[in-house]
Amino acid sequence: MSFVQVTGLDKSYATASGALVVLRDLDLAITEGEMVAIVGASGVGKSTLLHVLGGLDRFERGTVRIGEAQIDRMDDDARVAFRNTHVGFVFQFHHLLPEFTAIENVEMPLFLAGVPVAEREARARQLLERVGLSARLGHRPGTLSGGEQQRVAVARALVARPALLLADEPTGNLDEATAADLHRLLRQIHAEDRLTSVIVTHNPTLAAACDRSLRLEGGRLVPDGPGGRAPIRTDSLDTP
Repeated sequence: MSFVQVTGLDKSYATASGALVVLRDLDLAITEGEMVAIVGASGVGKSTLLHVLGGLDRFERGTVRIGEAQIDRMDDDARVAFRNTHVGFVFQFHHLLPEFTAIENVEMPLFLAGVPVAEREARARQLLERVGLSARLGHRPGTLSGGEQQRVAVARALVARPALLLADEPTGNLDEATAADLHRLLRQIHAEDRLTSVIVTHNPTLAAACDRSLRLEGGRLVPDGPGGRAPIRTDSLDTP
């Protein structure tokens, strides 16, 4: 059974002129340990799909299963708890808290979860060292470069030890060289931590570094390019 299984997903937004359908009868299956790129034109719903997978957005119809958890059957509290413990997010804009240091920003998810001080400090320090920021632990975001800020954001996404990493244009605001460094870092961490990763990107280099690439168009996913593999209809898979 796939680690990520989405079947018949419909998602729309209310507008002044009526419902705007973004995702329509969408299917997706991702094997545990796979890194999948989602590409497509701006505004087609790539970020919306990530938000649905991570439990940030509700949807009108369909089934979304992450591991043993079925997102569409959860109430709001259960979705928040699941997201905080099983999903790591990296966004295009790092969303670091400017008044806190790098290590404090990384600690924040553990602080909110009530993890003891010594443990959260140790985990945050270890992750910042791992992403190459051992000399920047006490620096606030305003004193860090764009690439360093995004590395802090990656460390923060991983501090709760998630099984699923969702990244939305993680290199969108970086120059070419810095983006290439972050590509390598994401791939390395994905492999070492045995993550399942879904990465929305316009960057063809990052998409090519993934195990496969899917294009979102017309509300559905299709293989991207000759090497892409089609998303599997999850109703053909064994389910518990």
